[in-house]
Amino acid sequence: MKRYTTLPKLMRLTLMVFLTLAFLNCTSEKINERTDETVNITDFLKQNDDYSMFLEMLEITNYSLFMNTYGTYTLFLPTNNAVKQYLKDVHADSVKDIPLKDLQDLVKLHILDQVVATTSFTDGKIATPSQQGQFLITGAAKIGGSTSITVNKTARIMSSNVPAGNGIIHVIDQVLRVANKTLAQTIEENESLSLFTQALKVTGWYDKLNMPLTETTVDGKKTLSGHLTVLTETNEVFKAAGINSLEDLKAKYSHLHDPLNPADSLNLFVSYRILPKLQYLADLAVTPSLETKAPLEVISVKMSTGTVLLNEETFNGVLEKGIPVNRPASDVTTSNGVVHTVEQNFFIKKRNPAPVYFDLADQPEFMQLSAVFRKPGNSVTLEKSLFRDVTWDGVDKLTYVCATKGNSNYIDRGWHGDVIEAKLRKDFVQNLAFKTPVIIKGKYKVWVAYRQKASKNPIVKVYIDGVALPRLINFQEGGNVTLNERVLESQGYKNHIYPLTNRFNTRLCGIVDIQTTGRHTITFESLSSPGDYSWLDVVEFRPIDMDQLYPRLRAGGNDFAQLTDPNK
Repeated sequence: MKRYTTLPKLMRLTLMVFLTLAFLNCTSEKINERTDETVNITDFLKQNDDYSMFLEMLEITNYSLFMNTYGTYTLFLPTNNAVKQYLKDVHADSVKDIPLKDLQDLVKLHILDQVVATTSFTDGKIATPSQQGQFLITGAAKIGGSTSITVNKTARIMSSNVPAGNGIIHVIDQVLRVANKTLAQTIEENESLSLFTQALKVTGWYDKLNMPLTETTVDGKKTLSGHLTVLTETNEVFKAAGINSLEDLKAKYSHLHDPLNPADSLNLFVSYRILPKLQYLADLAVTPSLETKAPLEVISVKMSTGTVLLNEETFNGVLEKGIPVNRPASDVTTSNGVVHTVEQNFFIKKRNPAPVYFDLADQPEFMQLSAVFRKPGNSVTLEKSLFRDVTWDGVDKLTYVCATKGNSNYIDRGWHGDVIEAKLRKDFVQNLAFKTPVIIKGKYKVWVAYRQKASKNPIVKVYIDGVALPRLINFQEGGNVTLNERVLESQGYKNHIYPLTNRFNTRLCGIVDIQTTGRHTITFESLSSPGDYSWLDVVEFRPIDMDQLYPRLRAGGNDFAQLTDPNK
């Protein structure tokens, strides 16, 4: 000991450090490898006796293993009381009495492969389908004086957004039920739809709506196809339209007296209410027009204060009010589709082709700027992300211009006195696309009016719904006010406004056959890269049997200046 104490101080310190390190290396480390103590879903169920019966379902179906592994799941978790009520409803004594395939489908219906918190819920379909394949519907319901979130319109969420190591849990007071009845069966069991059911049967559509989905396998993955969506009408809706029986329905609509004939009006009445694909209200709300099983017939869709309206359109300045969809009675999931209910009777609207004068500046994003829109001498530039019905490739801004008479930089005599300004070139604004107003199906000549510039302007190709029209537009070509207007028309040009001006030119781009009544898309593709801005005014869709020059639009106005040819 004396020898140790006589060691130099530095050597003693070094020896102590060495002995400490040796001791630490010989001691087993206790390192917590987990940064989050939250248990995974299966372990959560094991720790909570209130959910032991659903845990048993997971164990029987072998789902307990993967629900305890890494992932991002959402589980709608029924309580034991909910499972007991389910067993009572299906006349089973225990979970083990449920056929394995049915139990597997039931379990998968309660699981989503994404984390979906209640903050992401809307009044309708959850965007992510369940593992079973069917979608879940959320909403709000007032029960016992308080508002609760519901799932599939029956189950209440008792506790929400419970975190788990591999996802999130919503506790519900009922077991969700797999929709195992077809569209036809679901509609038929609803007594208020008895007349609609008869219409389905007499037209042969009942059998089509009763067919199961088709299963195909692509790259080892199974997919289901054949979903349909049906817009039903209740007996009360029929009664309000003066239809009280199948005979009344036949008398009103079956013009061929053969409802099984696809060309018969009653068959079309039904097929017009059947939509391809699975389309919940959330899907309808973002779809401007719906394809139907009636050949070449579509249904337009608008949203108004939370209500889905069908076929609400303005024709020739007259508003035709839409048909409301009954939200509480809709979004009914079936084994092969979804059922909605409408609040009024409606039929295919037969219309003849009618002219459409589409002022490209008539965009809601510009119109809401009351200090600028159609106020002479004003302009505004908006970002791409703000537009609903206008898209393009390239830079993210588009300009609206309303010029003052005498302003040499812009335009004072276009229709309404305004234009859309864009630098149409491949690296700036390319593939500039506009959603048109409603165009009735038929054949039309397509005229594009623009303000001319003598240089640095593009050659442009025009597309309707992705189909190229044959004639190009040269934005450097000015209008011709001296040549006979009928000769000019024969060459594919005209003056679209009056008084006439050579500052504007209008080009006939071609003839288009509009197959379905609804909104369509017109696209401008620049074939060159000029350095200056172009000004777009109006696109005219005139039926081919209509006078292509008259009526003529008023320069700077909002109406017609010349209704008929003064030379006739």
